[in-house]
Amino acid sequence: MPLGFVGEGWRRLKKGKVENSSWRWIFLRRISPREARRMMRRLGLNMSPLDVDEVILKTKDKEIIIQKPEVAVLEVQGQRIFQIVGGEVSERKKMVIPDEDVQLVAQQAGVSLERARAALEQTNGDLAQAILLLSQEGSAS
Repeated sequence: MPLGFVGEGWRRLKKGKVENSSWRWIFLRRISPREARRMMRRLGLNMSPLDVDEVILKTKDKEIIIQKPEVAVLEVQGQRIFQIVGGEVSERKKMVIPDEDVQLVAQQAGVSLERARAALEQTNGDLAQAILLLSQEGSAS
């Protein structure tokens, strides 16, 4: 079994002998998953898996997308902690669409600001394409 550091008081000598000094070592052992679950329950922890296809973390300037992750929910004293493990990670920059562009598209296409912004996002910020898209939607209705 490996030795683990826990504080002051003991130090390891040759061939596994332990002596009282400024370091104290203890033996650590591996815990079975069943025993770990039992210990967690005694401490008031509840962990359950969550079936997730994709996780998106949004920051100010980018989005981090995790495809097919393993997600577990850990409940501790009324708090929920989400643990995300593995999966394919990719990043994409957030598109910043100026308000002037949204107003221009809304005015030219005769639609609300929300619809104009959605069209600009769909066309990756292309003003002409967004106006054309909204004009075609308006004539089709």
